[in-house]
Formats: sequence, structure tokens, C-alpha cells
Amino acid sequence: QRQLVESGGGLVQPGGSLRLSCAASGLRLDYYAVCWFRQAPGKEREAVSCVTSDGSTYYADVVKGRDTISRDNAKYTVYLQMNSLKPEDTAVYYCAAGLDRSDDPLNEEYDYWGQGTQVTVSS
Repeated sequence: QRQLVESGGGLVQPGGSLRLSCAASGLRLDYYAVCWFRQAPGKEREAVSCVTSDGSTYYADVVKGRDTISRDNAKYTVYLQMNSLKPEDTAVYYCAAGLDRSDDPLNEEYDYWGQGTQVTVSS
């Protein structure tokens, strides 16, 4: 069974940091582009950051300079290090995987999705 599982979410104060993990089972994650998405209550889902199979990284403007995406192919895991968190970063964060299809992975469709992990930024 092909599965993605997110972890690392939680409650953090503004200005704090969190590291999210996306672990794959039944799926050779090193073959795939992996993206992090988020969805806040009442808002549409948005792409946050992506890493392609060759390690190229992409960031949405709202997180550029604050977040870092990385992958550990030996562990079939992708990470999202989030720094200088703001209340507007509060959302459910999902990871998704798909084959590399274009040079615009933030706007691509993805085949495999995790269940999500809640990130809450509040004092």
C-alpha cells in the first residue's frame, strides 16, 4: 500500500520553528517530486514548497526565505523546516508526491497525498 504520513505539526508561538516530516511507505519517494501544501479554515489549499526528484527546490512567495524543504532519499522522507512562523501560517499541512512533469511543480497535480498535520501558530 502506497502511503505518505506527515508528522511534526503542533502549537508554536509566533517567531518559532517547526520541522515537518513526510515519510513514504510502499513508494520509492526518491523517484518523485514532493510538495507541501497547506489549507487554512475557509481558504483554498495552496502549495508551499516542492522538491523535485533531482533535488531542485521551489517556494511560494509567502514562505520564501523562511522555509527550507529537503529530502533524505535513504529514508524516503521529505522535510519542511519552517522558521519565523506567523499566525497566518496556521493550517493543516499536507505532503503530496507525483512524477516530475514540468518545471512548475508548485502548480502541478499530485498522485499521492498524506492525511495532513495541524500547525497552529499562536501566543
